[in-house]
Amino acid sequence: MGKSLEEVHQSVATQNKKTGFRKILAFLGPAYLVSVGYMDPGNWATDIAGGSQFGYSLLWVLLMSNLMALLLQSLSARLGIVTQRDLAQASRETYSKFINYILYFLAEIAIAACDLAEVLGMAIGINLLFDIPLIEGVLITVLDTFLLLFLINKGIRKMEAFIIVLVAIIGFSFIFEMIFAEPELDKVLYGLIPSMPNSAALYIAIGIIGATVMPHNLYLHSSLVQTRKFDRTPAGIKQALKYNLIDSTIALNLAFFVNAAILILAAATFYKNGMFEVAEIQDAHQFLEPLLGTKWAPILFAVALIAAGQSSTVTGTLAGQIVMEGYLNLRIQPWVRRIITRLIAIVPAVVVILIYGDSVTGKLLILSQVILSLQLGFAIIPLIHFVSDKSKMKGFHISRTTQIAAWIIALIIVSLNAKLVYDEISSWIEAASHPIILWLTVVPLAFGFLGLLLYIVFKPFIARAKSNIDNHSPHHLKLVYAPKEIYSKKNIAISVDFSKADEAALNNAFELGGIDAQYTLIHIVETVGALMYGQHVDDHETTIDEKLLLEYKEMLSQKGFRIETELGFGKPNTVIPKIINTGNFDILVMGTHGHTGLKDILFGTTVDKLRHKISIPLLIVKK
Repeated sequence: MGKSLEEVHQSVATQNKKTGFRKILAFLGPAYLVSVGYMDPGNWATDIAGGSQFGYSLLWVLLMSNLMALLLQSLSARLGIVTQRDLAQASRETYSKFINYILYFLAEIAIAACDLAEVLGMAIGINLLFDIPLIEGVLITVLDTFLLLFLINKGIRKMEAFIIVLVAIIGFSFIFEMIFAEPELDKVLYGLIPSMPNSAALYIAIGIIGATVMPHNLYLHSSLVQTRKFDRTPAGIKQALKYNLIDSTIALNLAFFVNAAILILAAATFYKNGMFEVAEIQDAHQFLEPLLGTKWAPILFAVALIAAGQSSTVTGTLAGQIVMEGYLNLRIQPWVRRIITRLIAIVPAVVVILIYGDSVTGKLLILSQVILSLQLGFAIIPLIHFVSDKSKMKGFHISRTTQIAAWIIALIIVSLNAKLVYDEISSWIEAASHPIILWLTVVPLAFGFLGLLLYIVFKPFIARAKSNIDNHSPHHLKLVYAPKEIYSKKNIAISVDFSKADEAALNNAFELGGIDAQYTLIHIVETVGALMYGQHVDDHETTIDEKLLLEYKEMLSQKGFRIETELGFGKPNTVIPKIINTGNFDILVMGTHGHTGLKDILFGTTVDKLRHKISIPLLIVKK
């Protein structure tokens, strides 16, 4: 398994920091790169719409979204710190190749949709600040293609510094906007109390939540935390988890401030003046100067918008690299990756703007958020499964309380996003002149996504239950021995698969060798991870199999037998012959009733292919 973001992996040392403050400072940074996704242009439209239509009353939705995001991002950081795998790599080790291809495809669509929002946001900002036509502004955004290459070559700390500067620009811009707008503080505080004025407010609230938690940020955070080099002891890991939680809390609270400031600005200007229909970024910019009485208000608004788009596009590209390398183990030139991502976002934006004009940008922004909503569950649910896995997390799995909180959050987010998607598809069908096309394409696709989501939710639970039944048989398996008096073999290999077939294989082996022979128990791990990464795999089944093999050794050693073990990885009919031919064995003993995880070491399948590859006798024992 390759390292996540290999060019900056463990490039920031934390061990040599003597003071506590310098130690914390060494860990701070990754969450700031993540936080820009929570204040990207895609969030602006929902915040403006919420503030202009309902004043301060939806501020609590932003606060709730921020708390949800904080928990999910802390889980993402935990996965990266403990397992040294990003979310894409962990998914690749867990699911089948077919499922991983689908998850990769969905993640790429989400990143392209996010990039679309960032392209439009930057283009709108450039248009508002310099009066450059929107279509030209979209094309100008291609020029930042090489900015990421420059930053990544300077090191991750330089990139983090650049992003923090952009975040600071956004933050200071809205501090001044707040000063200009003079919001009513009592109403701001009242807005933090949960309330829902009407069904239209619920729709906006769903949009705010859907736009707040970004799926690509979960991939990104689990990788960025691996840029820190720290002691891989339990104490070192615990300290890294603590400092990264501090990092996430500070960064995401800054993102909450920006989103809240946008909503408060819309409430204090548009809602206050009865302008309830302002939802477009361009309209908000246009009305700021006459309403607030200063030319600096729209200028700072546009500058913040450009900074938000630029910072988000850098981190979006990093997420794209992480997803591609994690799911496909495919590394391509960073500039090629960047251009592909940007073109996927620019081409539809240019085509739609050319056909429908500038007024359609708001609808494109909303569409990008709907696409993100579709993908969100496919990132959240695997993440919760992974950090709840005791074996995968090596003792740093989340508590039962945290698991319950995480599943509640996942249920809320997925349900709200499902409603958003349902409403959007319903509106498309109502507005379409030929709805049958949508019924034959979009609707089946949505049901396909639902089926995949349910599979991802329940598959680990089923696999864990099956693992408990199939993989733990030695705890219940009573091996009965019938020793003989005549023995001829001195070095015997036995293929075991932790099923009842092992009893027959072991007894027959002991009949051949007796108490004085040397026995080697061979077990082959044939998970997807083992097939792809060989001995470097670190998945749940491998850990279980190692443990069970050692239990066999201990059990049989106590009975006086001389036992060695050999754990192989890959296809049994390829790996077993390699082990046999490199050892000094007299005979190989195999049972015919195999373990399904090994594609059944069955008589006539594995055996037929294997027997021609070994140069020693093969004893096949029927159960």
